[in-house]
Amino acid sequence: MIIAAECLGRDAEIAELLERARAATGPEFIALIGEAGIGKSTMLRRLTQVAADTDLDTWVAWDGRPAQSDVEGAIRSAAGPALVLVDDADQNDELVRDIAALVQQNRDAPVLVVLTAADPTPAISALLADTLRLGGIDRESIAALATARGRVLHPIVVDRLTRHTGGNPRDAIALLDELPTATWSRVDVELPAPSHIVAEVRRRLAGTTPPTRALIEAIAVLSDMDSLDTAVTLSEIDDPLAAVDEALGTGLVVAPTALTPAQTQPHTAGPLIRAAILEVMGIRAVGDLHQRAASVVTDPVRQLHHRVAATAIPDPALADDLDALARERGSDGAWAEAAGLFAQAGRLTADPLVRETRSTLALDALLAAGDCVGAGALVPQVESLRETPLRNAALAYLAILRGRSAEAQVRLDRAWDIVNFDRDPDTAALIAQRYVLHNLVRCQGTELVEWADRAITMAGSQSPAGVEAAVIRGLGLAWSGRPTEATAEYAALTERIRFGAQAQRATMGRGWLQLGLDDIGAARSNLETAVSMANLGGSARISLWALGWLARTQFLTGDWEPALHTVEQGRALARTSGIALATPLLNWTAAQIHSLRGEWEEAERSVQEAATAVGDYEIMRIPDLLARSQIAESAADYGKVRRTLEPLMRMATDIPGLSEPGWWPWVDVLANALVIDGQLGAADDLLRPYEDLVELRGHRSASARLKYARGRLLGATGEIHQARRIFEEALELLDGLPLRYDQARVNFAYGQTLRRAGKRRAADAVMGAAREMYLSLGATTYVERCERELKAGGLNALRSDRGAVDLTPQEEAVTELVSRGMSNREVAAELFISPKTVQYHLTRIYAKLGIRSRSELAALRR
Repeated sequence: MIIAAECLGRDAEIAELLERARAATGPEFIALIGEAGIGKSTMLRRLTQVAADTDLDTWVAWDGRPAQSDVEGAIRSAAGPALVLVDDADQNDELVRDIAALVQQNRDAPVLVVLTAADPTPAISALLADTLRLGGIDRESIAALATARGRVLHPIVVDRLTRHTGGNPRDAIALLDELPTATWSRVDVELPAPSHIVAEVRRRLAGTTPPTRALIEAIAVLSDMDSLDTAVTLSEIDDPLAAVDEALGTGLVVAPTALTPAQTQPHTAGPLIRAAILEVMGIRAVGDLHQRAASVVTDPVRQLHHRVAATAIPDPALADDLDALARERGSDGAWAEAAGLFAQAGRLTADPLVRETRSTLALDALLAAGDCVGAGALVPQVESLRETPLRNAALAYLAILRGRSAEAQVRLDRAWDIVNFDRDPDTAALIAQRYVLHNLVRCQGTELVEWADRAITMAGSQSPAGVEAAVIRGLGLAWSGRPTEATAEYAALTERIRFGAQAQRATMGRGWLQLGLDDIGAARSNLETAVSMANLGGSARISLWALGWLARTQFLTGDWEPALHTVEQGRALARTSGIALATPLLNWTAAQIHSLRGEWEEAERSVQEAATAVGDYEIMRIPDLLARSQIAESAADYGKVRRTLEPLMRMATDIPGLSEPGWWPWVDVLANALVIDGQLGAADDLLRPYEDLVELRGHRSASARLKYARGRLLGATGEIHQARRIFEEALELLDGLPLRYDQARVNFAYGQTLRRAGKRRAADAVMGAAREMYLSLGATTYVERCERELKAGGLNALRSDRGAVDLTPQEEAVTELVSRGMSNREVAAELFISPKTVQYHLTRIYAKLGIRSRSELAALRR
């Protein structure tokens, strides 16, 4: 049981080896390569256990045993697929050569030979073996290791332990066992190196010359990005080339490789080696070297970091310098860096009130960077502080990012009530900017603009709060019915803010706006740019919105595989950042694609992942409802579509932006469901005000979507000529827009309407076009529906399709659906006919087939 528990994160590799073994038609070799402690032996043990439950014969050589005769017997007797596992093969070249010779003599034996090694030896390489390299296990597996040892780790500490050890199970287990239990309850824990690594580093350092040791210690104290020249200057050595050669020879320092393109100079061989070197040096020596490094490096941020590392007690002057730099980096939008600087400033601050402010600013900066997980670790500390406007504003920010609307409102209102506008204008402006965010995710355009204007006036257009408010203000303008102003504002902003982290905010906002205004190509370009800016110091929050709206763009244009990839990127970022706001938006796209493909379990999983409640933000609830309605529509459950979307009718009275064309496509979906459900008057009442608004705005795709629903309604009331005109207008509006999904929807509804009106030949052409579009998208759910429509129309139905009894095409379609267990109402919705017509067809079908019930009909079609 212990072995199984510790072999974590290797399921894919084990499955690959088992598959290779079963497929072997002759002797094959795989070298399992990985550093010491990475779990090669543990994986072989687990592979032995798993293979024992299969039809694979398995022989294992631990530490070079069993004898050659046992391995020879294994290879010679392998009638079916077999496994030969050789652990530590790099320690036994003789056995490897013997195995090679045996293989030469038994070329037909279906055997997979797996040899583990830290590095391939010449004997292993001579086998021309495939190589399977084992890297570190993932954070989930590291967390499981901790749990197995009774350690409960905060997610931040799990991440830190995974990075620190590189996912090496042996090193992670050593630290979990060696450090006191209380250590693991602290989120600010500084992880050392395991004792076995410290001992090895101590031995290697002892064997070096003084100049080489000085160089290694300097490299350990400096950043990996610092130049070798800086390390040489800090170590004060005369012959750097000789010292570099010897340092590389110890293995404690490694040269840059193609795998470390960002590192252009020799650097320590990983975080554990660096930690071990510093431990061997001792606290005093490390502090002295940091103090000297502060005068050697030129970057002001690095200088301050070295000064902090050399300071063990409060230092007001240094704390002030850190604070000033943190505010400067925040002004540039580099919030993650600012958070670290604020935290360091707080640690070195003696005045308790100032220290509290800096600790709160560290929390706030982490949130601005989009790190809710890291910020969450600081919340208990900040919540224990005295109440201040800044504290309430920071905790409100966290509530916003977690999607807690009511909590955010209470905290913001309290912060605004107690702030002193004269003495603390910066905090007042910050609170105003948080109201901007709050109203953004409430989808309240007018309030958003009002608070943005207030924040910009109070803080200035160049301040962080002012810039953040400005880059959101354009969306508020659009949601308030002022799209032309919004477009002009974003054009000016992206021209003014062209570089740095703040540019990501402006670029994402502009892309979001362009998607809402049908400028699809520009939207995609800007959203892709905003996503790429994450690597340049951008915010995780902004990146999430960019990914969410980019996935929507890709869905609408028919690029569904890239859309799902984008969704997965967003989901991963949402998990690591702890930001809940954008998850429903991401899962809306996933649910649509999966339901249209008929992948019902995946579609349901997507909506369950992003399930929302009444108290959540509107920007979460709206896509959640749209996702659920899409699943229902794909399943032709139009009653459920209606029930799912009706809450949006009530929400629209309080959220004008929900009615603005182009932002949330719900009116056409609900109106279509009402028509199919027979509620024609309700559909007409719903459509009219939105049709007037769309005409006023001149929005093409929104107009086409409403005409799609209006065409359905006209067809249902028998006004077929007007219906045809409206459908044609919808297709004309979509012509030139890359909205393939919308084009397919309109053609499908158009074809159904024509068929109901008896226009079979015209219906056949339109429905055929819809089928081809859905087929190109991979929307198998609708491809099947199109094919049923085409069959029901009769022009494409072959007589042999109808069986021995001569059923009409419509009767065939009804028979097929009833045989699946669908009710009359469900069949009616699927075929776009009335339930009474379904019953009429069933009566005729029963008579023709000589049966009396639905169950008999289903039995006939099995």
